Amino acid sequence: MNRPVRTRLASALAGLVATSALLSGCSIVGIGTSDDPGSSKTSAVPSATPTPYDSQFTRDGTFQSHIEVNGLDFVYTLYPTKSTPRTNEWYPRGNKFFSFTFQAYDLNRAIRDRFATKRKVYLSDIEVTSRTKTTGGGRTQHPYNLKAVAKEITFDPEPVTTRYGMIITSPKGAFELRNQKIGPTSLDTRGIDLLFTATVHIQTSPGSAKFYERKIRQTVPIAIFSSKKKTDVAQIPVDAN
Repeated sequence: MNRPVRTRLASALAGLVATSALLSGCSIVGIGTSDDPGSSKTSAVPSATPTPYDSQFTRDGTFQSHIEVNGLDFVYTLYPTKSTPRTNEWYPRGNKFFSFTFQAYDLNRAIRDRFATKRKVYLSDIEVTSRTKTTGGGRTQHPYNLKAVAKEITFDPEPVTTRYGMIITSPKGAFELRNQKIGPTSLDTRGIDLLFTATVHIQTSPGSAKFYERKIRQTVPIAIFSSKKKTDVAQIPVDAN
């Protein structure tokens, strides 16, 4: 993949500090590419005020989690886009935009070890559902949903694929999806949970022809601030850096 070096290195370093729990604590890493008008991490504006719903994404302007499975670190990273960078101005009305990546690291090998010595991980399907948290006890809404074959929607137009899906082992592959729209919700919404499920196939050992399937799940809370205003969506020129 033709991915910016700084993104690969930042994610790789983050992968080394994965915890041993299935769902571990979160850490922050810079991510985003200068050639995409809608996904610059540097444009994110974290919330400086108390949030109505506990959310690292809202508080810090990005979210990253590490999920360790059999010595592999699966990393979900989310960040707001330039269209709606101010996470403390995400209101019920109007659309909110985010991007996310998903990648795997073989913790049994050093970062600079030859790729052939690392276990391959392939992503076949990605699914994301959502649910709202409200103050009025109203019905749960689902402002964002996704269910797709990963290789057909990833940002890379030519991902490395096999019958198991697209490769996501660092540094040769990663799933990336940009400018995803969270739709409007009722005015009493104070939070939205995004629930990610990735279906992966993991090589049993480097060079092996045997793979086994796992589902990697992660929930990402997002705070929504009370206001009758619409979330402001910036108009980003197509050729913006």
